[in-house]
Amino acid sequence: MSKNQGINLDFTLIMIVLGLACVSFFALYTITPSLPSKYDGSNFLEKQIFWYGLGSFVIAMVMLIDYDRLRQFAWFIYGIGVLLLLMLELNIPATFVHGNNGAVSWFKFPGIGTVQPGEFMKVFLVIIQSHIIVRHNEKRPVYRGVKDDLWLLAKIIGVALPPMALIAKQPDLGTFLVLAAITGALILVSGIRWRILLTITGAISIVASVIVFMFILFPNETEQILVESNFGHVTERFYGWLQPEEYKDYGYQLIRAMMAIGSGQLLGKGLMGMQVYIPERHTDMIFTAIAEQFGFIGASLVLTLFFLLIYRIIHTALESNDPFGSYLCVGMIGMFTYQIFQNIGMSIKLLPITGLPLPFLSYGGSSTLTYLLAIGIILNVRSRTKSFMFD
Repeated sequence: MSKNQGINLDFTLIMIVLGLACVSFFALYTITPSLPSKYDGSNFLEKQIFWYGLGSFVIAMVMLIDYDRLRQFAWFIYGIGVLLLLMLELNIPATFVHGNNGAVSWFKFPGIGTVQPGEFMKVFLVIIQSHIIVRHNEKRPVYRGVKDDLWLLAKIIGVALPPMALIAKQPDLGTFLVLAAITGALILVSGIRWRILLTITGAISIVASVIVFMFILFPNETEQILVESNFGHVTERFYGWLQPEEYKDYGYQLIRAMMAIGSGQLLGKGLMGMQVYIPERHTDMIFTAIAEQFGFIGASLVLTLFFLLIYRIIHTALESNDPFGSYLCVGMIGMFTYQIFQNIGMSIKLLPITGLPLPFLSYGGSSTLTYLLAIGIILNVRSRTKSFMFD
């Protein structure tokens, strides 16, 4: 017996997202005057408000249908995402394919701007992997052998490899790692035996150790191999992360980011009190603007909002009485958690710099729409979760 709850919206989650939106608007308003001259005439605040408005419409559309219907179109949605990535790889159509800083990751449309298919692929991958896990478990409700677990693992990784390979070719290390984080999060909760997961983790650790060992013993040869690969720029960022003062060309952005955050101290320099210049501050480095203006207190408030965001999604995943809904939430948790940790971590030298935006705060059309689409799916799961008496 279930309670008649009507529309079960998670207003707490909605308020958290609105809070992050306000922080984004405020930060972009304060950053705009200090941006380089090439951005003169670009009103990023107005554009961000537009993307949030469009994203709100996307949430409303997502809420109209039962999220369970995504299973019927999971392969179709996944196929669209892979097709768009393949079009970028094949440079089709060449008129609209757009590159920036050595990466070919966007379509550029007149009057609209750039669209990054890799961003939407994050949500598409969550949908298809969640569907695969549920379908696999439905067929084996009573007994699952080791072969069944290995087959499920192969299917989860198998659907992740094509988009990850295409994104690696662009190259876009940041998005590549986000897809890996999503895959890892869903594998952890898929029901696969822990001894299998521990064996795989051990094997990955051994391979990573060998690579590090080779880098220490044969630095020049290892560096040459990396330089000749699609991820040649990773070597530069790695050196810039480890020794930013020595490799100033590669570590310039990191040095400036740490100066900005450190100079904010406890209470910050106040509104518009940004004295440290940082390139592309409105995108990947927006957290430094908050920390410099409002110090440790302001940065901590932003981190608290992110903590509450993840907490609410975890709460929805645990309360959902539908496995597909729970897996969708877990995939989104993997996406958000990794991006938040990576973006803030690279700003304080905890991690190497990658081109990942800070969810809900950084300026960007494709990324903002992706995050709000994810929130729409989570709200959909929450709204269709019923509580039962004597459950």
